[in-house]
Amino acid sequence: MKSFIEPFKIKAIEEIPITTRQEREEYLKKANFNPFSLRSEHITIDLLTDSGTTAMSSKQWAAIMDGDESYAGSRNWFEFEETIRDITGFKHIIPTHQGRAAEKILFSVIGGVGKIIPNNTHFDTTRGNLEFSGAIAIDLPSAEGKDPALRADFKGNIDLIGLEKLIQEKGKENIPIAMITITNNSGGGQPVSMENIRKAKELLNKYDIPLYLDSCRFAENAYFIKQREKGYENKTIKEIAREMFSYADGATMSSKKDGLSNTGGYIATNDDKVAEKAKTILIVTEGFITYGGLARRDLAALSQGFREVLNENYLEYRVGQVRYLGDLLLEAGVPILEPTGGHGVYLDAKRFAPHISPEFFPGQAISCEIYLEGGVRACEIGSVMFGSYDENGQFNPALMELVRLAIPRRVYTKSHIEFIAESIINVYKRRESLRPMKITWQAEFLRHFTAKFDYV
Repeated sequence: MKSFIEPFKIKAIEEIPITTRQEREEYLKKANFNPFSLRSEHITIDLLTDSGTTAMSSKQWAAIMDGDESYAGSRNWFEFEETIRDITGFKHIIPTHQGRAAEKILFSVIGGVGKIIPNNTHFDTTRGNLEFSGAIAIDLPSAEGKDPALRADFKGNIDLIGLEKLIQEKGKENIPIAMITITNNSGGGQPVSMENIRKAKELLNKYDIPLYLDSCRFAENAYFIKQREKGYENKTIKEIAREMFSYADGATMSSKKDGLSNTGGYIATNDDKVAEKAKTILIVTEGFITYGGLARRDLAALSQGFREVLNENYLEYRVGQVRYLGDLLLEAGVPILEPTGGHGVYLDAKRFAPHISPEFFPGQAISCEIYLEGGVRACEIGSVMFGSYDENGQFNPALMELVRLAIPRRVYTKSHIEFIAESIINVYKRRESLRPMKITWQAEFLRHFTAKFDYV
């Protein structure tokens, strides 16, 4: 059938705020024109992130009620460890309260001044934690992944030629690990092929460099492989996931995405020395090694969530809902990154507002106007997030100027998606009126979270 339905029933509801344009103008001004600073009770549809915004299942809530809050050795920990190991196959599973905590710990172990870590595309907190350690983050997206208008099956792939060139130029001794983010978030939620992961591992083996996966959306990536890569059409999502992880030496994860929960993360590794050092830092900063800063009931919810995310009916709905929003926008002529990815639709701000140059943040201007139009909160992924000035004062824009509409899992219905599309289409119809923006204050790291803006 052409129609898709949510593969679940609604058992509880939460009221969402309905505000006026005049109210939203005041709210946005008080937030210094940064959607991150808006209060949640002033948001009608929240697409800021798909991280930690999942609606959990009745089985997950039941698991929470039956949680074992023992400080050390909770049975919920052992269930969590067994579940993650069953999916990934890694030797050491180290829990953390969220993904950036896993990144902070891992890069405290393997990062540092002079170290270089390549990735298909580092996301914001990954890059932030790397640079905070003194290391250098290098993005190596595929050629296809650099063109928002180009349709290709696996635009999230890492550039293998560029990866080998980097190793030869910088020296393998300066590259403690290489990473691949699945799916490629900064690249539009685009999947990475199994072939690309396998060939990356073969290349890195030549230089004795470990491969780690940023695996926040591993199940969505596995679903795309099943749908698009020859030889995987008859394999289960779990079988595909196991093969992906088999080519890696470790992984980080924010379980707030494909763990289908509101908190949690982990570091996984086969390296005994890395694990030992990571566990020491974990105890100092997060908590004991059998809870890692989480309530043990959250470990129980995560174990159930990791089982549910492997359900192909859920993944078909998940990817289909995102595609539906993309199709509605494309039909109205709105430029988006194509094809749609796994967790959100990305507006192409360069084509949406070509009259605003990157140094005046077209994505931020679009995000603000979408909120003013319908109370829909989105996230700029462009030169606010990744742009910079060099020592000569020359502005270096981001590779792409995008606005991410991240869809929370199991939260919004078809009518919500249609409302989102209508809001964006209305903004696009008056796109020439969008105004350039400037930063009036910013933090040293990860400025987009707290920066203050105004119109030029």
